[in-house]
Amino acid sequence: MKGKINMENFFYFAPVPIDFGAGKLKTLPQIIKKLNLKKGILISAPSMIRNGIADEIVKASEGRIITVFSDIQPNPTIHNTDACVQMIRDHGCEFAVAVGGGSIMDCAKAACYVANTKHDTDYFFTKKNPMTGRGIPLIAIPTTSGTASEVTAASVLTDTENGVKALMIHDSLYPVYALIDPELTLSCPPAVTAASGLDVLAHSLEAFYGKNHQPITDLAAERAASLVFEHLLTAYHEPDNLEARAKMSEASVTAGLAFNLTKTAGVHACSYPLTQDYSIPHGEACAFTLPSFWKMNSHNGPEGERLQAFSRRLGFADSDALANRIDEMKKAMGMRTTIEEVGITTETALNTLITKSFAPNMYNNPVTMTEESLKKMYLEMNEKALMQSSWIPFTS
Repeated sequence: MKGKINMENFFYFAPVPIDFGAGKLKTLPQIIKKLNLKKGILISAPSMIRNGIADEIVKASEGRIITVFSDIQPNPTIHNTDACVQMIRDHGCEFAVAVGGGSIMDCAKAACYVANTKHDTDYFFTKKNPMTGRGIPLIAIPTTSGTASEVTAASVLTDTENGVKALMIHDSLYPVYALIDPELTLSCPPAVTAASGLDVLAHSLEAFYGKNHQPITDLAAERAASLVFEHLLTAYHEPDNLEARAKMSEASVTAGLAFNLTKTAGVHACSYPLTQDYSIPHGEACAFTLPSFWKMNSHNGPEGERLQAFSRRLGFADSDALANRIDEMKKAMGMRTTIEEVGITTETALNTLITKSFAPNMYNNPVTMTEESLKKMYLEMNEKALMQSSWIPFTS
C-alpha cells in the first residue's frame, strides 16, 4: 500500500451512568435502594431547602438520607468543603446525594473524596499530595444546564486565604450515578440560565478545538453546540418552556461527555481571574472571550479549516458568523462585552488579568498564546464592542 495512511488513535472513557428525563427525580429512592446505599447526606443549595425540594428528597428516601448540608457559596471554597467533610464524618455517612448547580457539585465531589481520608481538603488542593483510593458514593442531580459536573472527574474550588482558584481532577471524583431531570431547571433565574448556557457552549467549542480532541468528543461537542444555538435564547426568554429546558439539559451533559476528556482551553483559563478578581459569574466569564478565541483559532494554525467546516455544519456562513452570533446572544441576555464593563479601567489592571490567565488549560489551545497576543485579543475585542460609542484609552 503506497502513501501515508492517516489513522486516528484515541481512547474514550465515560464511567458515569446517565439517567435522563423529565420527572426522573421521583425515581431517586429506587436508585438509592438499587445501589444498596443506606446512610447518606443530602448536599444542596439553600434555595432547595427554601422551596421544600430538599425536605421532599429526605422524606422520600425512607430514612436513608439522615442529614442535609447547604453551607456552600458560589465558587465554593476549601472551607465550605471542609465543613461538608466534617458533617459527613460526624454522621458516619456512607453515601451522598448532591442536588444543585456547579458550585454544589464541585463541593460535593471534593467532600465525598476527602471525607474518606484522614486529611482536610487543602492536603489535596495544593496538589503536593496524590489522590488515591475512592470517596464515598455520590449521586449527582444537576439543577442547572451548565457545568456537566455530574459526569466529570473535576472539582473547582477556591482558597480564599491565598487567593487561588484551582482544579482538582481525579477519577475518584466521578459520581456513581447522574440523574438528570430537566424539570429541576425550570426555576433557574434568567441570569443563571444565560451564564450556565454559555458555559455549555464554551465547553462544546473548546472540546472541539482543544489539542486533545478526538472523533467521539468531536461528535458530542458538535451536538451540544447545535442545541445551545437553537434553544438557549428560548430557555432564557421562556423559562417555563420545558422542551427548551430539556434540550439545554441534554446539551450540558453531552458537552460534559466531550470536554471531560479533551479538557478546556484558553477561554476557561481566562475565566478564572475574571471570576476570582471581578466576581463575574463563571459562564459569563467564559462567554467574555469565547467569540475571540473561536475566530482566532479558526484563522490560524492547522485547526482553522476544521472550525470553519464545523461552523458551516451548524448553519453559519463561516466561523466569524458563528462568533458574531455568540456576541448577539450575549447582548440579548444582558451580558458584559467590554473590559470596562467588567471593571478593568487601567492598563495595569489589564496586564495583571493577563498574567493571571495562564492556567494549565491555556496550553490546550491549538494556537500558542503569549501575554502579548492575549493583550492584543482583549484590546481588539474592546474596540469592536465600543465601535459605536466613545473610546476612552486606558490610563496607566
